[in-house]
Amino acid sequence: MPATIGLRPGDVLRLKIWREPDLSGDFTLDAAGVAVLPKLGPVQVDTFPVDSIRGRLTRAYQAFLNNPSIEVTPLRRIAVLGAVMKPGLYPVDPTMTVADVVALAGGAAQNGRSDKVELRRAGKRVPGDLSPDSDLAGAAMRSGDQLFVPERSWLARNTWVISGILGVATAVAVSTIP
Repeated sequence: MPATIGLRPGDVLRLKIWREPDLSGDFTLDAAGVAVLPKLGPVQVDTFPVDSIRGRLTRAYQAFLNNPSIEVTPLRRIAVLGAVMKPGLYPVDPTMTVADVVALAGGAAQNGRSDKVELRRAGKRVPGDLSPDSDLAGAAMRSGDQLFVPERSWLARNTWVISGILGVATAVAVSTIP
């Protein structure tokens, strides 16, 4: 994902200001795209490309600090749904892939398809798998993305039923042979 894609409401702006732990932290954008930052107050950040936010904040903090050194990390809000251990909303670093985010949610649940996932982005559904050579497994996440891990089929979850039926059928077939 290019760093120039802007933040959206619900995303998190992670600031690390060198030697200023009281000014550093995670700041969630409200519905208007505003983050309330220490010393600066409300700052409209959703209208700027992510790669320009650092420079703007560095200039703004120069009123309070000598030569501020600021690290800015956007955290995208991603929903992980379906058969995972801990479904929910996760703030995700832009370097994380689809496979990383599924792992963050605890991985596939016992009834989940650990090899399959569906990315829902902007009304489109992109099915894929989580193998290392998959394009989807390595895809970068965007704000508002949803990951859905489907459940395994009833037959796949209940192989013991099929084994039992085959065992009974075999026993019946063997007992009917003269």
